[in-house]
Amino acid sequence: MSNDEPLYSWTSFPLIDRPTKSILLFLIIIFVTYYLYQQAIVRWEQPLFYVLGILIFFGSLTPYFVPTSYFFYEDRVIVKYPIIKIEKAYKEYGCFYVDKMGIMLSTFKQPRRLDAFRGQSIRFSKTASEKDDIIKFLQEKIGKQY
Repeated sequence: MSNDEPLYSWTSFPLIDRPTKSILLFLIIIFVTYYLYQQAIVRWEQPLFYVLGILIFFGSLTPYFVPTSYFFYEDRVIVKYPIIKIEKAYKEYGCFYVDKMGIMLSTFKQPRRLDAFRGQSIRFSKTASEKDDIIKFLQEKIGKQY
């Protein structure tokens, strides 16, 4: 694919963009960490379960703690995390829909529960100034919006 300039691009970093939610999240992390410690180590005496539980818990929260950059080109979308880069053509997506935090690009022709696993979530920036332009752009490229 060519090295042309992106038509739209922005970076989303929820940890910084949403300070109130971040404080609440840290309180929840403290509670869950303490609860897992009490269950796995104190009651069951199984530190392996504690370590596995903490790894799964923090692994599921990783997108919140790392900045994510989005690049929309004429023929593809690129999502860059600090370590991973995901690049897909628009023709690989069957539909898209707007949720409260951004847009979900679905590989299916209609929204499905598997979208969280097979699709691509696009988070808007703090101001969401790109929202209307991206929706119009995706209507041209993908077509079906739900």
